[in-house]
Amino acid sequence: MPENPFEDSIRQLKEGTISEIVIEQKDFSTFREAWKNDEDREKIVGEAGLSGKIIYRFTD
Repeated sequence: MPENPFEDSIRQLKEGTISEIVIEQKDFSTFREAWKNDEDREKIVGEAGLSGKIIYRFTD
């Protein structure tokens, strides 16, 4: 099974390498799969943006 492209983004978010992940509506299902399998998903909080975009940030 190929790696989800958002797994690396989530890892970078948790490490503090990046401050947010912007998810387009078309990518939500793929992101959600990586997010729901992450042990720290409760700390990855999404905020609805314009045009179906969601901005995720890591809260410690």
